Amino acid sequence: MEPTVEDAVSSDFGLINKLDIHCDLKTLNDDLRKSLESEEKKKAKREESNEITHSQDMKEKLGSGEPSCSVKVHTAPQPGRGADLSKPPCRKAKEIRKERKRLKLMQQNPAGECEGFQAQCQPSSLLPPKTKSNQPKSLEDLIFESLPENASHKLEVRVVRSSPPSSQFKATFQESYQVYKRYQMVVHRDPPDKPTVSQFTRFLCSSPLETENSPNGPDCGYGSFHQQYWLDGKIIAVGVIDILPYCVSSVYLYYDPDYSFLSLGVYSALREIAFTRQLHEKTPQLSYYYMGFYIHSCPKMKYKGQYRPSDLLCPETYVWVPIEQCLPSLEKSKYCRFNQDLEAVDEGRSKEPDRLQVFYKKAIMPYGVYKKQQRDPSEEAAVLQYARLVGQACSERMLLFRN
Repeated sequence: MEPTVEDAVSSDFGLINKLDIHCDLKTLNDDLRKSLESEEKKKAKREESNEITHSQDMKEKLGSGEPSCSVKVHTAPQPGRGADLSKPPCRKAKEIRKERKRLKLMQQNPAGECEGFQAQCQPSSLLPPKTKSNQPKSLEDLIFESLPENASHKLEVRVVRSSPPSSQFKATFQESYQVYKRYQMVVHRDPPDKPTVSQFTRFLCSSPLETENSPNGPDCGYGSFHQQYWLDGKIIAVGVIDILPYCVSSVYLYYDPDYSFLSLGVYSALREIAFTRQLHEKTPQLSYYYMGFYIHSCPKMKYKGQYRPSDLLCPETYVWVPIEQCLPSLEKSKYCRFNQDLEAVDEGRSKEPDRLQVFYKKAIMPYGVYKKQQRDPSEEAAVLQYARLVGQACSERMLLFRN
């Protein structure tokens, strides 16, 4: 006789645990397995019937006031109503996202449905790699992200030509100068009489670069510019840059000290990098952002190494070397050769110094002609040092002034 729930209740209202016996069905034949499964089904039905009967008995005892114990009763789950046939069947979230993407592509391209069908028929090796939806945003996404019309503040960046000065540069000169003066006094501790208008003009406004507008160049042309950062109608920072055929050179940055909490130095560098990439789309050869000299032992100059990928110029072979390879050597010595090839030399070194161009007495002449007119032995050493520093190509394109 099979035990019932009543048998599990002892005279002291305790519970007697039933012992479950597990058989290894792998050792039994098919007939015996079927027999056991049939017996288990019958047993489950009898236990379900006994549990319901016991539940009714418990209710009668509670109603009569008789003492009872807490017994865990297993009841069969109530049958549900089933699937709602008036609603579409449930789908996985991944399938829903795919469907939305397909509809979006169809809206952008009328022939998208046909193209999508053809793409599905292609083998997986021919399909483009799947793009991850959680990829980090690009620099352009962060810099040029549009703000709502009701934003609390408005930031505007204007690029104005500084040499020769454009009308926009002239109209904002005084405001820009006042920001520069406050920056020099607060950040660099300059006395009030040092950052004068003439000093500001000579330092950051006058430029030896000539204006050039090339049909294949950037729309703003080549030359020297001020990149002004306007916040809510006032200048808070200015980045001084040179736009050259192969790079954008960052010359200087000054900002209103009241807004130093915005990390304007970092933001302006990222903004200039994004600007360089923007110019690169129109002028492919313009593909570098030059931050100037890097001084590893100076904190005010060392920050430039935080922007990657970056290269440093080897001072002996004049080849660009990734900064990661240079930093261990700079930790040991202030001056070091970055090029690890000990046999490498400067390929652009001065090999024919007599072809160096000299400007002397309002006349242009090769150094070979100029040195015949000189008797000072130290003059030759100075000219050869200049030729070694600038290289053969530049020594023939530039003029060395001598008096």
